[in-house]
Amino acid sequence: LRFDEQVRVVVFKSQVKGVFCAGADLKERAKMDDAEVGEFVRRLRNLMDEIAALPVPTIAAIDGYALGGGLELALACDLRVAASSAKMGLIETTRGLLPGAGGTQRLPRCVGVGLAKELIFTGRQVDGEQAASMGLVNHSVPQNSEGDAAYQRALALAKEILPQAPFAVKMGKLAINKGMEV
Repeated sequence: LRFDEQVRVVVFKSQVKGVFCAGADLKERAKMDDAEVGEFVRRLRNLMDEIAALPVPTIAAIDGYALGGGLELALACDLRVAASSAKMGLIETTRGLLPGAGGTQRLPRCVGVGLAKELIFTGRQVDGEQAASMGLVNHSVPQNSEGDAAYQRALALAKEILPQAPFAVKMGKLAINKGMEV
């Protein structure tokens, strides 16, 4: 995707109804030794960084649960659209873990330091409407009978981006991302 000049916007959605991404399989992770866990987390963090570094806008269509690494995936995207019924949270602390794929950096940039600390310390889950009110998602939409309302709104948002000058959009993304590091 990084090198395909035909790609102008990437929308992430799930094929599983009611779940955007439920995060890591903790039963599988419990079987790993320390070295394996370290490698797993490193690879997961690299994946999220690669998604964040895509040169085109990325949109997460959250039509269900986005927990732990699932929310970290959504946070790696430039824009997030959620169904009002979606459930999101960095719930790792409720399992004795720490968000390890960039959530501790991306969530504060998105919602502010104090609110990010509260959400991470408590492991609280929020719905799409709450997420929109705190700036975690760009849009919250009522879920439809097909279960893809966020995806439909994400496509509409992508269609708003498509007519814009590709180079200007890419450079706008780059300038914003670099500016956030200053």
